[in-house]
Amino acid sequence: MSSAVVVGSGPNGLAAAVVLASEGLDVRVLEAAETPGGGTRSSELTLPGLLHDECSAAHPLAVDTPFSRRFDLGAHGLQWRWPEVQYSHPLDDGAGAAVVRSVDDTASALDERDGKRWRSLFGPLTERFDDIAEDFMRPMLHFPSHPIKLARFGIPSGMPAGLLARRFQTANAQALFAGVAAHAFRPFGSPMSSAIGVTLGTAAHRYGWPVAEGGSRSISQAMISLLESFGGRVETGVRIETLEELDSPDIVMLDVAPAAAARIVGDRMPGRISRALRRFRHGPGTFKVEFAVEGGVPWTHEESRAAGTVHVGGGREEIEASEKLVHRGRMPEAPFVLVCQQYLADRGRSAGDVHPLYSYAHVPAGYDGDATGAIEAQIERFAPGFRDRILARHVRSVAEMEQYNPNYVGGDVVTGANDPLQMVFRPRAALDPYYLGAPGVYLCSAATPPGAGAHGMCGYNAAVSALRRLDPSSF
Repeated sequence: MSSAVVVGSGPNGLAAAVVLASEGLDVRVLEAAETPGGGTRSSELTLPGLLHDECSAAHPLAVDTPFSRRFDLGAHGLQWRWPEVQYSHPLDDGAGAAVVRSVDDTASALDERDGKRWRSLFGPLTERFDDIAEDFMRPMLHFPSHPIKLARFGIPSGMPAGLLARRFQTANAQALFAGVAAHAFRPFGSPMSSAIGVTLGTAAHRYGWPVAEGGSRSISQAMISLLESFGGRVETGVRIETLEELDSPDIVMLDVAPAAAARIVGDRMPGRISRALRRFRHGPGTFKVEFAVEGGVPWTHEESRAAGTVHVGGGREEIEASEKLVHRGRMPEAPFVLVCQQYLADRGRSAGDVHPLYSYAHVPAGYDGDATGAIEAQIERFAPGFRDRILARHVRSVAEMEQYNPNYVGGDVVTGANDPLQMVFRPRAALDPYYLGAPGVYLCSAATPPGAGAHGMCGYNAAVSALRRLDPSSF
């Protein structure tokens, strides 16, 4: 029987392990932390009975993928739950805008002109998104299955986010797109900085932004249960520094950052690949604060009270300015803050009328300051009285984010800067970006295509690549 070792138990490592085990390989997953799951861990961080997601929160791209269609995680306990409003963007004086599953309902709540523009952008993309996603969930260097649909998706995605946001006329609509575009952690003037916003915005209409019932840990727990059903196993508290520590398995999957992969593989890796991985660029950091909030957040923008995700940062101009500062290594006074209210869709995360609130600010890479006050001030700005409702906090600084998960280099939770070159060629320019040049060794982390998210597709693609090399005739 062929054997495989997966280093790292994030959703990509676990997805790779499941694929390999389903094909009859003897699979071990080795995790350095005491708790498996990587970015899909959840725990009681503030008060007893309040369940907080430690990194990933909403999962718009995990609902319908080649991995999810092949493997029934629902049979292993994973259930998705949707909020009434997928995401919102509050502005001053109770103004703002929100996205719901229906493109028409979202557009109808905007100014008439902007409603037409919203429909023209997201309506056709939503209708075609299943086929489009089939192509962008793979490495970019392939012949697309749906080239015309992908090209139409690529036109707005290739634009600078600031330019696409200014397609809308009102502050509400501009901010609504700016907030989702900010997920890219890129300056709004850079090419392709709209790509993440267009993707996540379309996904909100096609799939919604669901949360996992019982916390994001339910995703990894379901994957582990599925893996064990195929005979695989997970071992925690095992840190791997070199390939020599393994028992010469046929396949090694590394769910680690590129530079860590270069260190682990060492001289077995060709120099050109090692150099490429060490040159891999990471993006800005995140400073995370979990709150225990009595009665929820008193947003003045009514729709935000029903939103699973709230983008907090003011208008388009403010977000554009703060993201530019962060990219330049400077901490803005009023940073962009992402707030998640998962308990609205999954009430079991709360304890009575006390609710867990998830938040993080975009900060410069390696930021060593304390952004707690800035985060609270931004939320208080759009929800006066918020501070009075806080019963407890749990703070995770940039350095602590990297300690929590070494893949988050400098606090970079998306595992790689989303600049144009790296979005297309991540982690390096290659037809098979997962293969590391050493026989049987592959990279399967979020640094590989299609990038960040708890969809597991980086691991799925890497495992398919490994199986094809192991036995081209059988897969």
